[in-house]
Amino acid sequence: MMSCCFLSGDTMPSTNEVTIDTDQAWAWLLDTKQGIRSDVTMTLDTHGWHSSAPVTSAAQELLTCLLPLVRHSSWVVAQLGQSLDGRIATESGHSHYINGVESLVHLHRLRALADAVVIGAGTASADNPQLTVRRVTGKHPTRVVIDPRGRVPADLALFTTPTAPTLHLTGPEVTVAPTAAEHCVLPLDTNGQFRPADVITWLADRGLTRVLVEGGGVTVSQFIEANAVDRLHLLVAPLIIGSGRPGLQMTPIDTLESALRPTMRSFRCGDDTLFDVVLSGRTA
Repeated sequence: MMSCCFLSGDTMPSTNEVTIDTDQAWAWLLDTKQGIRSDVTMTLDTHGWHSSAPVTSAAQELLTCLLPLVRHSSWVVAQLGQSLDGRIATESGHSHYINGVESLVHLHRLRALADAVVIGAGTASADNPQLTVRRVTGKHPTRVVIDPRGRVPADLALFTTPTAPTLHLTGPEVTVAPTAAEHCVLPLDTNGQFRPADVITWLADRGLTRVLVEGGGVTVSQFIEANAVDRLHLLVAPLIIGSGRPGLQMTPIDTLESALRPTMRSFRCGDDTLFDVVLSGRTA
């Protein structure tokens, strides 16, 4: 198992040569994502990243973990944080915080690499998140609230803070209160939901081609079941809740022959384990 998601303070080898640590590796990843020349002495080719300078082991693993998202300009990544027994919250909805600090840092890095971060109406209402980049350097993504029936309260931070643009996506014939968010409309399917592919296409038409589906479990499950997710970053905490809200909730299958069997990599995030689950070949 590899290790990633470090905050800072790598152990530096005793040498006079400049050594690339996690902060510098992260700066290079951001510059590479934006297509600008970096001050960090590293290069990228079809085989991966290369450096003429020493790179700490933590920085190497950070680069290995996130490079697939940096080298591609279009992707959909879903993220869930859960307990060992697959719970993302208690039965009462309490979820702060199942995962540790390093996993939160990783989540903020995903936000910084994304053009848009998507959440469902339930998560928006229950958590009142900011969806901004605060634990690392990087630009805030556009915040997108999927709210087919227009049930999300208008006083949420997403709708009242100008920190980052927010798109409030509802179905037709929905009236919403005026807020700082941009109200947008998409058609609904026969179940009264948005088709995930329609959401991704609609965002791409706006130039938002790197999409992070941050939650909750129902929204992530819908996107995965619709084959609209390229990678799932599943952060598992060493915690057994015993009951509560499950993470993935997909259509039941009859036999294991129908189960998804994706390839994956695993990394350490402090006490948590990150499973980088590859669901399509677009970010290979």
